Amino acid sequence: MSLQKTPPTRVFVELVPWADRSRENNLASGGETLPGLRHPLSSTQAQTATREVHVSGTSEVSAGPDRAQVVVRVSSTKEAAAEAKKSVCRRLDYITQSLQQQGVQAENITVTKDFRRVENAYHMEAEVCITFTEFGKMQNICNFLVEKLDSSVVISPPQFYHTPGSVENLRRQACLVAVENAWRKAQEVCNLVGQTLGKPLLIKEEETKEWEGQIDDHQSSRLSSSLTVQQKIKSATIHAASKVFITFEQLLESFFNIPTNNYSQIAMSPVNYHESHIK
Repeated sequence: MSLQKTPPTRVFVELVPWADRSRENNLASGGETLPGLRHPLSSTQAQTATREVHVSGTSEVSAGPDRAQVVVRVSSTKEAAAEAKKSVCRRLDYITQSLQQQGVQAENITVTKDFRRVENAYHMEAEVCITFTEFGKMQNICNFLVEKLDSSVVISPPQFYHTPGSVENLRRQACLVAVENAWRKAQEVCNLVGQTLGKPLLIKEEETKEWEGQIDDHQSSRLSSSLTVQQKIKSATIHAASKVFITFEQLLESFFNIPTNNYSQIAMSPVNYHESHIK
């Protein structure tokens, strides 16, 4: 007596929109779905059920100060008014000529003068305010003036700051980098499951934050007079952070385009399986 052969098994595959969860559950539970398998969804019906990818992206960018200001003070007290003026103007001319020789433009030099009488003498004081965009040049000029002038000339420590345009550019850059990070994340997710990333449907900046220097630099900020130039630049550095939320459209691809050797991608793709025996 020969054994009866086991009937062969066939696998019916149907691509359905991912949003059609009830149809997927019926297939998984073995419900009556064979008529639906003979009539797959049309391309128009599949396109109406939009599949989406929701991702968030964050970024943190920073920018050092782009300007520095140094003030040079020259003063003299004499019994005669002419002598006080002559002493100050002589050194003032030397400072301005040295700055021009070092390549500092005239629009970056501001000179103010103050002349007054102190008891039985005359006092004159002048300030030269210099704005630098090159910090290396600033240090060289300050060192040169300290070497060439006497103790009556006082050079203030540099004050670093940002122009309004640079701060606004930093804010925009933080948002753009966050959007790019979110797009890359969504692109990698779609590649992993064998799908194609579509156009963005929604872009929303959820959170922005700005701060100057390091968050734990509060103690050192109290001792700003003792900071080095590099420490002051670091303390004046502005940081900007952004968090965005983006919804992308997920384009439908054919199941048969997914590589057969990548079973993890097949398992995650929106495909339902149904097995039956043919007698």
